[in-house]
This record gives sequence, structure tokens and C-alpha cells, in this order.
Amino acid sequence: MTFYSNYTITNTSKGKTFNSANSIKKNSVGVVLGTAKYYKDGGINLYFKYRIDAAVELFKNDKIDFILVSGDNSSKSYNEPKTFKRELIKRGIPEDVIFLDYAGFRTLDSVIRAHVIFSQDSFTVISQQFHNERAIYLAEKNGLTVIGYNAKDVGGRNGFKVKLREYFARTKAFLDIIFNVEPKFYGEKVEIKSV
Repeated sequence: MTFYSNYTITNTSKGKTFNSANSIKKNSVGVVLGTAKYYKDGGINLYFKYRIDAAVELFKNDKIDFILVSGDNSSKSYNEPKTFKRELIKRGIPEDVIFLDYAGFRTLDSVIRAHVIFSQDSFTVISQQFHNERAIYLAEKNGLTVIGYNAKDVGGRNGFKVKLREYFARTKAFLDIIFNVEPKFYGEKVEIKSV
């Protein structure tokens, strides 16, 4: 099951992830998948940094008009979307084009909520390639048209640990589709447009 789910997810996303802003088509919305800003040891999380870089690059190359940050806000002291928003504004992204999904607890939640809550049928997901591949698989199984913009990957010990986790996350994604798992929360619809 683990091998099969990994193979299927990689295969499903073939030709749908891009490394260059020049080669990717434009979508109105880019969905940035959240992560913590810092590692547990206090150092800057390069997954966070590189996803910010990728989102800024897409926006400045006119490949997206809006950025939807989807992440975990499970406690008062932990708020991935707000942390991403602050960083994006620092990097020159206008506040009125940034939207926040506070209930993107898992990739499944982020993808389905982008459709159900934020009314997007077609969008660009922004994360590292392995993560984009899983998001594309989940999106397609839910009838959505999604492409991925690959943020720079991370090597070393942290990179290895994340890749290992991803291997099993793909099996979980596969089972989520089989058992028709839904997001933890839905809530009121949000219209994405400039203020």
C-alpha cells in the first residue's frame, strides 16, 4: 500500500509541477501550504522561507493575483497563516491580495477548503515538489484542476526527516480518498477579491 500510494501520487502529478515562473501558466489564486516559521531548535525553517520566496516570485511575475495562505491556527500562540502574511507584507506583497485560511490543518483540508470556502476550482499550490504532488493528487480526486509551483527543497537532516514523513503521509492521503475523509471544519464562505 505504501509503495503503491507513493507511485500513484507521483504519477498523477507528472507534468503538473513547475520550477520556473516563466514556464507556469497564470492562475488567479496561489495557495501557499503552511508550516512553522522556526524549527523546534529555534532556527529558521527553510521550508517556510522557500515557500515565501516562491509565492513572492509568482506574484511579482504576474502568475497569480491573490495569495491564499492555508495553515494551522490550533492555539493562540501558534498561527501559521498570520506569520506567513506578516512575512509576505514585509516582502512587498500588498495586504489586500492576501487571504488567510485558519483551518488548513492538513493538506486535504487546505485543498478542499480552497474550493468549498474560497470558491476556487482551479489554482496554483505553492510548496516543495513532494508536497505539491500530494496536494495535486488530493485536488484531482476532488474534481479540481490544480498545478504546483515548486519552492526550493531542503537538504540535510531536516530534509531527510520530512521526506520520511512524506512517504507515510502519502499512504494517509490515499486512505483519505478511499474513505472520503472531509476537512475538520468548513465555515462561512469568503470571497477572494481586492478591497
